Amino acid sequence: MASNERPDPGAPYRLAILDDHGLIVDSLARWFADLAPEFDVVLKVTTWMDLIRAPEFPVDLVLMDLQLGDTVSIEARIRACRAAGAKVLVVTALDDDESRERCLAAGASGFIPKTLRADVLVDSARRVARGERLPRHPSRTDAPYGTHGAPSAGSPAADHDASSVHLSGAEERALRYYAQGLSTAEVGRRMEVGYETAKTYLRRVRDKYAKAGRPASRKAELIRRAAEDGYLE
Repeated sequence: MASNERPDPGAPYRLAILDDHGLIVDSLARWFADLAPEFDVVLKVTTWMDLIRAPEFPVDLVLMDLQLGDTVSIEARIRACRAAGAKVLVVTALDDDESRERCLAAGASGFIPKTLRADVLVDSARRVARGERLPRHPSRTDAPYGTHGAPSAGSPAADHDASSVHLSGAEERALRYYAQGLSTAEVGRRMEVGYETAKTYLRRVRDKYAKAGRPASRKAELIRRAAEDGYLE
């Protein structure tokens, strides 16, 4: 049997999710649970060492963020996974040609932006798990992957893109700090403003996303929006 052949072809695909933002990992795991019963999320990790040291590794597929807070290159991570028999799908907010070519040359089966909506991202993982290689330049016109399923025509989610939410400089800074895990009070201290002012900035951010048809009332939702629009990188 080949090293990358699955012992039981009828069993669920064993999936690992690696992203240095825990809330993003949890959100992705929920989307796979909701949309793809043929996947079994066996690893949810935020560091490279947590992935390769886990007893469950190797898996069938690793959904891997491009940029992690360590010194291990993306090429080394991809090659190590491939050597262990795991396919790799890189999901990133840094969607540029140089990074894409580096990942694909190292053996990744796909390189997709975080602006894909949930069902498109899951379908991409499904195709990679089956052994396909994704197109080098997937469509970038899909709604963000935080939206479950395809939005209906004419709905706010169907019509918006990342540029439809325009944040002021102060609002963007507040969102970045908050998405890093800081409390509202800590955001205020970083920005050298009062608690109420920081709270107002974050409320305005939530309101703007809500008006664009992208709910962000809960902390996990707001961090999801930050990830979709590149504020976590």
